[in-house]
Amino acid sequence: MSTPEPDWQRKRRLTEVFGDVLPETTSDERDPAEQDGSAAERSDTWLKEQVPPHHGS
Repeated sequence: MSTPEPDWQRKRRLTEVFGDVLPETTSDERDPAEQDGSAAERSDTWLKEQVPPHHGS
């Protein structure tokens, strides 16, 4: 059996192959002030964009 590689080597090897595709933190761990607008504003914007044309504005 071989010695398991250290975690830092494994991460470096995977990053070389696949790139850095995942952020270090998730959205719920980040400061909401850093995001563009509040979650409620983004939700309202998305909802308004989903209204079918025959429903008017």
